[in-house]
Amino acid sequence: MNPAGCCTFRPVCVSDRMASLLSDGDLHLFNEGSHLRLYDHLGAHLVEGGTHFAVWAPNANGVTVIGDWNGWDNGSQGLQLRGSSGIWEGFINGVGKGHKYKFHIEGQNGFRVDKADPLAFHAETPPKTASVVWDLQYRWGDSRWMAGRARRSALDAPISIYELHFGSWRRVPGESHRPLTYREMAAPLCQYLKDLNFSHVEFMPLMEHPFYGSWGYQTTGYFAPTSRYGTPQDLMYLIDQLHQAGIGVILDWVPSHFPTDEIGLHNFDGTALYEHADPRQGFHPDWKSSIFNYERHEVRSFLLSSGMFWLDRYHADGLRVDAVASMLYLDYSRKQGEWIPNQHGGRENLGAISFLQRLNQEVFGRENGAQTYAEESTSWPGVSRPLYLGGLGFGFKWDMGWMHDTLAYLKLDPIHRRYHHSGLTFRGLYAFHENFVLPLSHDEVVHGKGSLLEKMNGDEWQQRANLRLLYCNQWSLPGKKLIFMGCEFGQRKEWSHEASLDWHLTADAKHAGLQRLVADLNALIRTQPALHELDTDAAGFEWIDANDSNQSVASYLRKDKKGNCVVAVLNYTPVMRAGYRVGVPLSGEWTELLNSDASIYGGSGVGNFGAAHSQPIASHGRSQSLELTLPPLGALFLARKAK
Repeated sequence: MNPAGCCTFRPVCVSDRMASLLSDGDLHLFNEGSHLRLYDHLGAHLVEGGTHFAVWAPNANGVTVIGDWNGWDNGSQGLQLRGSSGIWEGFINGVGKGHKYKFHIEGQNGFRVDKADPLAFHAETPPKTASVVWDLQYRWGDSRWMAGRARRSALDAPISIYELHFGSWRRVPGESHRPLTYREMAAPLCQYLKDLNFSHVEFMPLMEHPFYGSWGYQTTGYFAPTSRYGTPQDLMYLIDQLHQAGIGVILDWVPSHFPTDEIGLHNFDGTALYEHADPRQGFHPDWKSSIFNYERHEVRSFLLSSGMFWLDRYHADGLRVDAVASMLYLDYSRKQGEWIPNQHGGRENLGAISFLQRLNQEVFGRENGAQTYAEESTSWPGVSRPLYLGGLGFGFKWDMGWMHDTLAYLKLDPIHRRYHHSGLTFRGLYAFHENFVLPLSHDEVVHGKGSLLEKMNGDEWQQRANLRLLYCNQWSLPGKKLIFMGCEFGQRKEWSHEASLDWHLTADAKHAGLQRLVADLNALIRTQPALHELDTDAAGFEWIDANDSNQSVASYLRKDKKGNCVVAVLNYTPVMRAGYRVGVPLSGEWTELLNSDASIYGGSGVGNFGAAHSQPIASHGRSQSLELTLPPLGALFLARKAK
C-alpha cells in the first residue's frame, strides 16, 4: 500500500492482443438487470495465450487476481475498472485450464479479502476454497431427448420424480464408503430409474457449497457444480446419459439466500453488494444466511444468468426453486418490528416477485421444454399461473398441504380415522388452483421426523400396508408425483447425508414388494392417460363417494381427455370389506389394474380375482355399479375392459 491507501500492484491491461469479452451492450444489460448470459463474459475465460478475468466489485479500490501461478501475490496482477460499470477486468498471459485463483479485493477503510470467483465454472474440492480456471467443452449425445423433451415435461405428461441427494444415494464399500462420482453414478442410476419407471430425477443442489451438511442449500458457486464428485464435464456426462436413457433432470436451485462464508458473496467488496445492508431485509433468521437484494439490477442479472446457465450449458430440464415463500414475504419468520414494509405498506417482497416473474418469462420463452417448480409452502395466489393473469409464472408448485394432511391422517390409529376424514378430502377444494406436484420429499425424513415407514400407524405389516396405501393415494390423485430416495423400498431408518441408503433391505421380499409397487404405479400412470392427462384440470377428477367416513373409504374417478376412466377405491382401515358397492359410469367388465394388497407387494392377497362386472344397480347417482371386495388397508385401481 502507498501512503494514500491506493494499491501498488501492476495493472493487467486489456490490450489490442486481447480485447474485452464485455461489449458496451453487455454492460448496459448487466446494469439494467436484464443480462441472461453473464457466464459468457464475467469470471475466468480461456482465450489464446491465457485467461480473461472479470468480476463485479463496484465499491472496491482495487482488485487483483491471485493464484498458484503467481504465488498468491496480491500485489502483482491487478485488474482495470471498466468505466462506471463496477466491473474489473484484465487478461493474464500464460494462465490456463486447471490453474487455481481468487480475487483479492481492497475496499474502503482498509478492507481486504480474498474471494472465490462468483462466476467460476469449477472450484477446488472443499474444504479448499479456490476457484479453478476451466472450460465447458463437451460433446453432447442427447439431441433426440432435447428435441422431444417438451412433451415429457408438459402439464398433460406422466411425470414421476425421484428426488436424490447425491452424496448419500449409494457409496463405495471398502473406500471409506465414499460417495460415487458423477461418472460412477451414471450407469447404476440410469438403470435404477428405468427399472422403476421414473420419468425424472431431481438432484438436491449440486452447485458448489462449502458445508456438506447443508445438502447444497448454502450455495457459494452459482455457476459451478460441486467438485466433490468430479468436474463440470463429469456432471454433463451424467446428465447426457440420463437423457439418453429417457430420464429428465431437474436441478434444485437456491436463489433465496446464500451463506456468509468469507470466500462467498457476502460483503463481497466490503459492502452489502449482493445482499441488503439492513439485516431486517438482508439476513435470514432461520438459516443465518444472507438474502439477495432482488431490487438491485446487477443482482437480478447474476441470478437470471445462473438459472439460465444450468438450462443452457448443462441441459437441465427444469429448475426446482427452493424456499420461494421466504422470498415472497418480507416478514417471513420475523416478528413485528423485525421487518420493513414495502412502498405500499405491505409485506410482499415486490423485488422478489418481479424477479421470479422475469425468471419464468425467460425460461419458458427461451428454453424449449424446460420447466420450473416452486417449493412454496403458503397459499400465495397464482404461483403456477401465467404472468398475464398476474401469476408468478411457474410451471408447477409443490402441494405441501397434501403432504402434511395425508401423513397426519396415516399416523392415526384406523379406529380414529373416521373422525378425520376431511384430511383425505380437503384437497379437493383447492386441487386445481395450481398446477401441483405431490411431494414426499427429504424434508419429511430428517431432523427426528423418522422415515415414511416409521410414520405409518400399526404393527410392521400394517405400517407397510399403510405405506402402500400412501403411495396409491399419491399416484391416484391429480398432480405430478415426487418421492425421496429410499422411500420407494421402505427405508426404515431416518435419512442421513453421511451414509448410503440401506440397499440391503431390497433383498427382503417385504421391502422389495414396496419397490415393485412404486415401479408398477409409475408404469400405470404412463399407460393410463386417465391418470396423467388432466392432472391440472378439474375435468380429470370426479368423486364417487367423498363422504364414507364411517368406513374410512374414499372412491373417485380419474378421466382422460377422451372421457375414459380409472376407478380408484382406497380402504383406510385394516378391515376387509366384502360387498362394497361403488357407482360407475359404464356397464361391462372392469379390470383390476392394480391391487396394493397383492402378494407380490407384500400384501395378504385379498381382491376381486382380477376383475369385477357391473350390475344394473343404482349407486352414487349412477345406474351401474360394481360390488367389490376391498382389501384391508388396500387400494384398487380399475378400468373398463375395452369391447
